[in-house]
Amino acid sequence: MTLASRAMSRRGLLKLAGGTATAGALMGASGCGLLGGSESAGSGDGTVEKPNIKVGAMPVTDLAPLHLAVRNGIFQQEGLNVEIVTTSDGSAALTSTIGGDYDITYASYVPFFAAQARGVADLKIVADCGAGAPNTTTIMTSPSSKVRTPQDLAGKTIAISGPRTISELLVKATMRAYGVDFSKSEFTAIPFINMPAALQQGRVDAAILTEPFLTQAARASGAVPVADTNTGPLEDLPLTGYGATAQFVQDNPKTVAAFQRAMDRAVAESQDRSKIEPLLPEFAKIDKDTAAIISLLKFNSRADATRLQRVPRLMKDFGFLDKDIDVSKMIVQPAQG
Repeated sequence: MTLASRAMSRRGLLKLAGGTATAGALMGASGCGLLGGSESAGSGDGTVEKPNIKVGAMPVTDLAPLHLAVRNGIFQQEGLNVEIVTTSDGSAALTSTIGGDYDITYASYVPFFAAQARGVADLKIVADCGAGAPNTTTIMTSPSSKVRTPQDLAGKTIAISGPRTISELLVKATMRAYGVDFSKSEFTAIPFINMPAALQQGRVDAAILTEPFLTQAARASGAVPVADTNTGPLEDLPLTGYGATAQFVQDNPKTVAAFQRAMDRAVAESQDRSKIEPLLPEFAKIDKDTAAIISLLKFNSRADATRLQRVPRLMKDFGFLDKDIDVSKMIVQPAQG
């Protein structure tokens, strides 16, 4: 039995148990009064430069803490009125943020670091969001495919969400970790939502699927795992975060600090899966049964330079970047309480 199949077998047992053990929600936050619950609410002086802000976000499960903060009034307690604007993808949201349409945006770290390296904009990371957890991002195949192990991926057609995205990076890094030459494989761009059908129809040999599409593919067509991308050198890899332009951060330091405090509290509350699971059908557009059994990324709020540096290092290794980036210079450190 392969590493991936063992992981999925455990996943099946967890699902039979009701999915409660699959949350994988780690707080990843620290600060004055945070562990004491609501003690940190309103820890600022009550004034922010920009009380009404727009946050660009995709309808994905790792944004559960953000939606929880809106639903439970955590942002309002910090003097913020947050409007979540749904976007098609992280790169599009980042482009809109650079253009001034959004104040803060959610995206995978790949477009943040790519834009910074190219000098497209001076960007800052205001908060961390999600890191890899078992069974949340997996290379899958159809039951009729001859692909069963990572070694079988050599020379095959593999669906990714787009070129030079976090999905392509994860697939190539996973193949390299298993000693598989990916240079002769074909990487086809297909939206995550269409990947289960592409597998079922035999249009691709394998696909990298995230939740909830991973669970949907397994339930609908019996898709099977080939490799869990949260293993070896990719274990606990930071995947997504919240960013803003350096100009916005400079002009609105109290606003950014209020956003950070709110996300600290929301991530802490999101450790209790029962608080966020009811929100998933609403913003992630999945049914209640799926929401009850999907695996969740590790939720974080505080960006750590050592952990984040792993991402641009991988990007450079695989030709996504042509120079090094010092992540520590991009992180907006929260004010000490």
